[in-house]
Amino acid sequence: MQGRWSTWFTAPEGNDSSYAIGEFAQQGSRVTGTFLTSTGDYRFLEGVITGDTLKLSTFDGSHAYLFTALVGDSSINNGVFYAGIKGLEHFTARKDEGAKLPDEKSLTTVKPDSAVLDFRFPDVNGNEVSIRDEQFRNKVVIVQISGSWCPNCMDETAYLSEWYRKNKGRGVEIIALAYERTPDPEKSKRGALSFIKRFDVTYPVLLTGVTPSDPQRTEKTLPQLTPLKGFPTTIFVDKQGRAREVHTGFTGPGTGEHYEAFKQNFNRLVAELLAEKPESPKA
Repeated sequence: MQGRWSTWFTAPEGNDSSYAIGEFAQQGSRVTGTFLTSTGDYRFLEGVITGDTLKLSTFDGSHAYLFTALVGDSSINNGVFYAGIKGLEHFTARKDEGAKLPDEKSLTTVKPDSAVLDFRFPDVNGNEVSIRDEQFRNKVVIVQISGSWCPNCMDETAYLSEWYRKNKGRGVEIIALAYERTPDPEKSKRGALSFIKRFDVTYPVLLTGVTPSDPQRTEKTLPQLTPLKGFPTTIFVDKQGRAREVHTGFTGPGTGEHYEAFKQNFNRLVAELLAEKPESPKA
Protein backbone atom coordinates (compact mmCIF):
# COMPACT_ATOMS: atom_id res chain seq x y z
CA MET A 1 0.00 0.00 0.00
CA GLN A 2 2.98 2.31 0.35
CA GLY A 3 2.76 5.24 -2.07
CA ARG A 4 0.30 7.20 -4.19
CA TRP A 5 -2.76 5.74 -5.94
CA SER A 6 -5.13 7.08 -8.60
CA THR A 7 -8.56 6.06 -7.30
CA TRP A 8 -12.05 5.98 -8.79
CA PHE A 9 -15.15 5.80 -6.59
CA THR A 10 -18.42 4.69 -8.22
CA ALA A 11 -21.97 4.63 -6.90
CA PRO A 12 -23.68 1.19 -6.89
CA GLU A 13 -25.90 2.26 -9.78
CA GLY A 14 -22.78 3.02 -11.81
CA ASN A 15 -24.05 6.41 -12.97
CA ASP A 16 -21.94 8.61 -10.70
CA SER A 17 -18.19 8.45 -10.23
CA SER A 18 -15.49 10.60 -8.66
CA TYR A 19 -11.70 10.73 -8.71
CA ALA A 20 -9.42 10.72 -5.68
CA ILE A 21 -5.78 10.16 -4.83
CA GLY A 22 -4.88 7.67 -2.11
CA GLU A 23 -1.70 8.34 -0.15
CA PHE A 24 -0.62 5.62 2.25
CA ALA A 25 2.26 4.49 4.43
CA GLN A 26 2.76 0.89 5.54
CA GLN A 27 4.75 -0.57 8.42
CA GLY A 28 4.38 -4.31 8.60
CA SER A 29 0.66 -4.98 8.36
CA ARG A 30 -0.33 -1.50 9.65
CA VAL A 31 -1.54 1.02 7.04
CA THR A 32 -2.17 4.75 7.56
CA GLY A 33 -3.07 7.57 5.18
CA THR A 34 -6.06 9.12 3.45
CA PHE A 35 -7.80 9.79 0.16
CA LEU A 36 -7.43 13.30 -1.30
CA THR A 37 -10.21 14.75 -3.46
CA SER A 38 -10.80 18.08 -5.17
CA THR A 39 -13.16 19.09 -2.34
CA GLY A 40 -11.19 17.81 0.65
CA ASP A 41 -9.97 14.56 2.14
CA TYR A 42 -11.24 11.51 4.01
CA ARG A 43 -9.32 12.54 7.13
CA PHE A 44 -7.19 10.13 9.21
CA LEU A 45 -7.53 6.52 8.02
CA GLU A 46 -5.87 3.57 9.71
CA GLY A 47 -6.11 -0.18 9.30
CA VAL A 48 -4.39 -3.39 8.35
CA ILE A 49 -3.48 -5.43 5.31
CA THR A 50 -3.57 -9.21 5.74
CA GLY A 51 -2.39 -11.12 2.71
CA ASP A 52 -4.08 -9.22 -0.11
CA THR A 53 -7.01 -7.93 1.99
CA LEU A 54 -7.09 -4.30 3.08
CA LYS A 55 -9.29 -2.84 5.82
CA LEU A 56 -9.21 0.89 6.69
CA SER A 57 -11.49 2.87 8.95
CA THR A 58 -12.03 6.08 10.85
CA PHE A 59 -14.54 7.45 13.37
CA ASP A 60 -14.45 11.06 14.54
CA GLY A 61 -17.49 11.05 16.81
CA SER A 62 -19.87 11.90 13.96
CA HIS A 63 -18.73 10.10 10.80
CA ALA A 64 -17.88 6.40 10.54
CA TYR A 65 -16.04 5.21 7.41
CA LEU A 66 -14.88 1.72 6.45
CA PHE A 67 -12.89 0.76 3.35
CA THR A 68 -12.24 -2.84 2.26
CA ALA A 69 -10.41 -4.01 -0.87
CA LEU A 70 -8.08 -6.53 -2.49
CA VAL A 71 -4.56 -5.19 -3.12
CA GLY A 72 -2.14 -6.30 -5.83
CA ASP A 73 1.35 -5.06 -6.69
CA SER A 74 0.06 -2.05 -8.64
CA SER A 75 -3.72 -2.19 -8.43
CA ILE A 76 -6.57 -2.21 -5.93
CA ASN A 77 -9.78 -4.01 -6.85
CA ASN A 78 -13.12 -5.04 -5.37
CA GLY A 79 -13.02 -1.97 -3.13
CA VAL A 80 -16.07 -1.10 -1.06
CA PHE A 81 -16.47 2.19 0.84
CA TYR A 82 -19.06 2.22 3.63
CA ALA A 83 -20.07 5.66 4.96
CA GLY A 84 -22.24 5.36 8.04
CA ILE A 85 -25.24 3.03 7.94
CA LYS A 86 -26.50 3.69 4.41
CA GLY A 87 -23.64 5.08 2.32
CA LEU A 88 -21.92 2.65 -0.04
CA GLU A 89 -19.61 3.08 -3.04
CA HIS A 90 -17.24 0.82 -4.95
CA PHE A 91 -13.67 1.80 -5.80
CA THR A 92 -10.65 0.70 -7.77
CA ALA A 93 -7.14 2.16 -7.88
CA ARG A 94 -3.79 1.89 -9.59
CA LYS A 95 -0.35 2.85 -8.29
CA ASP A 96 0.54 6.26 -9.74
CA GLU A 97 3.22 8.40 -8.11
CA GLY A 98 2.46 11.22 -10.58
CA ALA A 99 -1.27 11.43 -9.81
CA LYS A 100 -2.62 14.99 -9.55
CA LEU A 101 -5.91 16.65 -8.64
CA PRO A 102 -7.41 19.66 -10.46
CA ASP A 103 -6.14 23.06 -9.34
CA GLU A 104 -8.25 24.15 -6.36
CA LYS A 105 -8.56 27.62 -7.92
CA SER A 106 -10.04 26.33 -11.19
CA LEU A 107 -13.26 24.69 -9.95
CA THR A 108 -15.22 27.76 -8.81
CA THR A 109 -14.22 31.18 -10.10
CA VAL A 110 -15.38 34.79 -10.08
CA LYS A 111 -17.55 35.76 -13.03
CA PRO A 112 -16.10 38.43 -15.35
CA ASP A 113 -16.87 41.95 -14.11
CA SER A 114 -18.35 40.54 -10.87
CA ALA A 115 -15.37 40.60 -8.52
CA VAL A 116 -17.03 42.71 -5.80
CA LEU A 117 -19.04 40.47 -3.49
CA ASP A 118 -22.34 41.71 -2.11
CA PHE A 119 -24.32 39.60 0.36
CA ARG A 120 -26.39 40.06 3.49
CA PHE A 121 -27.63 37.27 5.78
CA PRO A 122 -28.70 36.94 9.44
CA ASP A 123 -26.27 35.66 12.03
CA VAL A 124 -27.30 33.11 14.67
CA ASN A 125 -28.71 35.94 16.82
CA GLY A 126 -30.91 37.23 14.00
CA ASN A 127 -28.75 40.30 13.26
CA GLU A 128 -28.32 41.12 9.56
CA VAL A 129 -24.66 41.18 8.51
CA SER A 130 -23.31 42.36 5.15
CA ILE A 131 -19.80 42.11 3.76
CA ARG A 132 -20.20 45.84 3.05
CA ASP A 133 -20.64 46.69 6.74
CA GLU A 134 -18.19 49.13 8.28
CA GLN A 135 -16.37 46.43 10.29
CA PHE A 136 -15.12 44.87 7.05
CA ARG A 137 -14.22 48.09 5.22
CA ASN A 138 -10.58 48.33 4.06
CA LYS A 139 -9.84 44.89 5.52
CA VAL A 140 -8.88 41.57 4.02
CA VAL A 141 -11.91 39.29 4.40
CA ILE A 142 -11.95 35.49 4.22
CA VAL A 143 -15.38 34.13 3.33
CA GLN A 144 -15.84 30.52 4.42
CA ILE A 145 -18.51 28.46 2.62
CA SER A 146 -19.40 25.72 5.08
CA GLY A 147 -22.01 23.65 6.92
CA SER A 148 -22.19 21.95 10.30
CA TRP A 149 -22.72 18.58 8.52
CA CYS A 150 -19.43 18.73 6.58
CA PRO A 151 -16.33 16.87 7.94
CA ASN A 152 -13.81 18.93 5.95
CA CYS A 153 -15.59 22.10 7.08
CA MET A 154 -14.93 20.96 10.64
CA ASP A 155 -11.21 20.66 9.93
CA GLU A 156 -11.13 24.04 8.23
CA THR A 157 -13.10 25.70 11.04
CA ALA A 158 -10.75 24.26 13.67
CA TYR A 159 -7.86 25.86 11.77
CA LEU A 160 -9.56 29.18 11.00
CA SER A 161 -10.93 29.67 14.51
CA GLU A 162 -7.49 29.44 16.09
CA TRP A 163 -5.88 31.40 13.26
CA TYR A 164 -8.40 34.24 13.61
CA ARG A 165 -7.77 34.68 17.33
CA LYS A 166 -4.06 35.07 16.61
CA ASN A 167 -4.34 37.27 13.51
CA LYS A 168 -7.49 39.43 13.66
CA GLY A 169 -5.45 42.37 14.93
CA ARG A 170 -3.61 42.50 11.58
CA GLY A 171 -6.66 43.88 9.75
CA VAL A 172 -8.25 40.64 8.61
CA GLU A 173 -11.80 39.35 9.14
CA ILE A 174 -13.56 36.03 8.53
CA ILE A 175 -17.23 35.50 7.66
CA ALA A 176 -18.72 32.01 7.53
CA LEU A 177 -21.74 31.36 5.32
CA ALA A 178 -23.62 28.29 6.57
CA TYR A 179 -25.51 26.07 4.14
CA GLU A 180 -27.44 23.72 6.40
CA ARG A 181 -29.32 20.59 5.32
CA THR A 182 -32.69 22.10 6.19
CA PRO A 183 -34.20 25.44 5.17
CA ASP A 184 -35.91 25.57 8.58
CA PRO A 185 -34.37 28.63 10.34
CA GLU A 186 -34.55 27.19 13.86
CA LYS A 187 -33.02 23.84 12.91
CA SER A 188 -30.30 25.59 10.94
CA LYS A 189 -29.61 27.84 13.90
CA ARG A 190 -29.23 24.86 16.25
CA GLY A 191 -26.76 23.20 13.90
CA ALA A 192 -24.72 26.39 13.52
CA LEU A 193 -24.70 27.08 17.27
CA SER A 194 -23.41 23.57 17.97
CA PHE A 195 -20.67 24.14 15.38
CA ILE A 196 -19.74 27.52 16.91
CA LYS A 197 -19.52 26.04 20.41
CA ARG A 198 -17.52 22.99 19.35
CA PHE A 199 -14.82 25.00 17.57
CA ASP A 200 -15.00 28.18 19.71
CA VAL A 201 -15.77 30.34 16.66
CA THR A 202 -15.56 34.08 17.35
CA TYR A 203 -16.16 35.39 13.81
CA PRO A 204 -19.67 35.85 12.32
CA VAL A 205 -21.50 32.73 11.17
CA LEU A 206 -24.37 33.68 8.84
CA LEU A 207 -27.34 31.49 7.92
CA THR A 208 -27.95 31.54 4.18
CA GLY A 209 -31.26 29.69 4.40
CA VAL A 210 -30.15 27.62 1.39
CA THR A 211 -29.39 23.90 1.53
CA PRO A 212 -26.21 22.39 0.05
CA SER A 213 -28.32 20.23 -2.28
CA ASP A 214 -30.17 23.20 -3.79
CA PRO A 215 -29.20 23.32 -7.50
CA GLN A 216 -29.53 27.12 -7.33
CA ARG A 217 -27.44 27.49 -4.17
CA THR A 218 -24.82 29.71 -5.84
CA GLU A 219 -27.28 31.91 -7.72
CA LYS A 220 -29.31 32.47 -4.54
CA THR A 221 -26.37 33.38 -2.32
CA LEU A 222 -23.25 34.34 -4.29
CA PRO A 223 -24.30 35.13 -7.88
CA GLN A 224 -20.91 36.73 -8.51
CA LEU A 225 -19.38 33.23 -8.67
CA THR A 226 -19.59 30.31 -11.04
CA PRO A 227 -21.34 27.31 -9.41
CA LEU A 228 -19.95 26.10 -6.09
CA LYS A 229 -18.45 22.64 -6.59
CA GLY A 230 -18.03 21.55 -2.98
CA PHE A 231 -17.82 22.28 0.71
CA PRO A 232 -15.85 23.93 2.07
CA THR A 233 -14.98 26.67 -0.41
CA THR A 234 -12.92 29.67 0.66
CA ILE A 235 -13.02 33.13 -0.91
CA PHE A 236 -10.18 35.60 -0.36
CA VAL A 237 -11.39 39.21 -0.59
CA ASP A 238 -9.01 42.17 -0.79
CA LYS A 239 -9.32 45.58 0.90
CA GLN A 240 -11.41 46.90 -2.00
CA GLY A 241 -13.98 44.14 -1.52
CA ARG A 242 -12.89 42.25 -4.64
CA ALA A 243 -12.77 38.45 -4.62
CA ARG A 244 -9.19 37.72 -5.60
CA GLU A 245 -9.07 33.93 -5.28
CA VAL A 246 -11.58 31.14 -4.72
CA HIS A 247 -10.25 27.86 -3.32
CA THR A 248 -12.41 24.73 -3.43
CA GLY A 249 -11.94 22.11 -0.71
CA PHE A 250 -9.65 21.87 2.29
CA THR A 251 -6.66 19.59 2.82
CA GLY A 252 -6.83 18.87 6.54
CA PRO A 253 -4.34 17.53 9.11
CA GLY A 254 -4.93 13.97 7.92
CA THR A 255 -3.05 14.79 4.70
CA GLY A 256 0.33 15.39 6.34
CA GLU A 257 2.64 17.40 4.07
CA HIS A 258 -0.32 18.71 2.05
CA TYR A 259 -1.76 20.29 5.21
CA GLU A 260 1.58 21.97 5.92
CA ALA A 261 1.68 23.26 2.32
CA PHE A 262 -1.86 24.59 2.70
CA LYS A 263 -0.91 26.58 5.80
CA GLN A 264 2.11 28.08 4.07
CA ASN A 265 0.08 29.10 1.00
CA PHE A 266 -2.78 30.42 3.13
CA ASN A 267 -0.52 32.65 5.19
CA ARG A 268 1.41 33.80 2.12
CA LEU A 269 -1.77 34.85 0.31
CA VAL A 270 -3.20 36.68 3.33
CA ALA A 271 0.12 38.49 3.89
CA GLU A 272 0.21 39.61 0.25
CA LEU A 273 -3.35 40.98 0.46
CA LEU A 274 -2.62 42.73 3.75
CA ALA A 275 0.47 44.37 2.25
CA GLU A 276 -1.63 46.05 -0.47
CA LYS A 277 -2.75 49.62 0.21
CA PRO A 278 -6.46 50.34 -0.02
CA GLU A 279 -7.44 52.58 -2.91
CA SER A 280 -8.19 56.21 -2.07
CA PRO A 281 -11.82 57.20 -2.56
CA LYS A 282 -12.46 59.02 -5.82
CA ALA A 283 -13.40 62.69 -5.63
